[in-house]
Amino acid sequence: MSEDSDAEKTEPASPRRLEKAREDGDVPRSRELATFTVLMTAGAGLWMTGGTLAGKLGQALHSGLSLSRDQAYNPDVLIERITTDLVAVLLACLPLAGLIMLVALASPILIGGWLFSSKAFMPNFMKLNPIKGIGNMFSANALIELLKAIAKTLVVGIVAWVVIMGQKEAMLGLALEPLNAGSAHVGELMAKAFLFIVGALGVIAAIDGPYQLWHYNDKLKMTRQEMIQESKESDGNPQMKGRIRQMQREMARGRMMQNVPTADVIVTNPTHYAVALKYSDGQKGAPRVVAKGIDEVAAKIRELGAEHKVTLLEAPALARALYKHTDIDEEIPEKLFSAVAEVLAYVYQLRAYKKGDGDYPDRPAKLAVPPEMDPNDPAYKGPGSAAPDNSNGALH
Repeated sequence: MSEDSDAEKTEPASPRRLEKAREDGDVPRSRELATFTVLMTAGAGLWMTGGTLAGKLGQALHSGLSLSRDQAYNPDVLIERITTDLVAVLLACLPLAGLIMLVALASPILIGGWLFSSKAFMPNFMKLNPIKGIGNMFSANALIELLKAIAKTLVVGIVAWVVIMGQKEAMLGLALEPLNAGSAHVGELMAKAFLFIVGALGVIAAIDGPYQLWHYNDKLKMTRQEMIQESKESDGNPQMKGRIRQMQREMARGRMMQNVPTADVIVTNPTHYAVALKYSDGQKGAPRVVAKGIDEVAAKIRELGAEHKVTLLEAPALARALYKHTDIDEEIPEKLFSAVAEVLAYVYQLRAYKKGDGDYPDRPAKLAVPPEMDPNDPAYKGPGSAAPDNSNGALH
């Protein structure tokens, strides 16, 4: 793939990119949807509570205008009456105002959800760049906003014209109605016109909502190089991680090598495998593997063992079985108890001989290693296998 295609933003935004955009106060928003929900709530609220609200406002107006001459010139009475009427007006408007405020606060849940970001309040001097501002005026997004404004004007204008023309006869007949009935009828006609016009905005909101979601996700798309760079920053450089793993292995190997001089015996293959065993008098449980390795590590184990005068015993089948079925600092498997017991008995007899107590022991001729434990045996059924090795055991 060419470099140009690699530079194209073809990959969807990663969770980290979406999270960072949210931290910066950048979330999808649809002003048309928010405006529609608030206006529709206000219209529906007026439709349901308009009669009660108009009655209470009328009472407050009547109370404010029905003052005697003495009351009008008495500051104490005038202030008390005005305060009472204002409280009555506020209480009458409170349910509708509270409903509108609640919907205004809840409308962001529809797209983007609630968000408070202090970064959105920080000054951004790049927005004062005139060149960038002129570029934004002629951008695709500016064209979309212009088309939306034209569409809103046309939709609202057409719907308003249709509604007004449909109620023309009723509006002309208002002059013949009594004052109270005519006032109520005016309110009903205005509420109907308001709901129809705001309902028309729902068409714009239904289109703008999905568009804003698509535009937001398209804006945050990433190039392949950005995806790779983010993966490196999140997960770490693969080369660095490999280096860390190598250092961890070397440290673990160093700790393992420190245990080799404490071993009782090192069972070898003779060159491919080396397993160091330790069993102290009074120890609970079976003998443990204190070190093991193959090839170069096995050679280092044998070298350290010879340097610290640890007994080395060539037993290919046992070495392979111990290496395959036991990890560092683990007890040997139960199936190998008999073979390891024979090895340790030989080691203890050899130590006694070196101290001048007893005869030189015979090297174990054939250790009882179950065929299913030896990776080189045809009867072995475990995972993996070792390279064939036909070397015979010999004491070092």
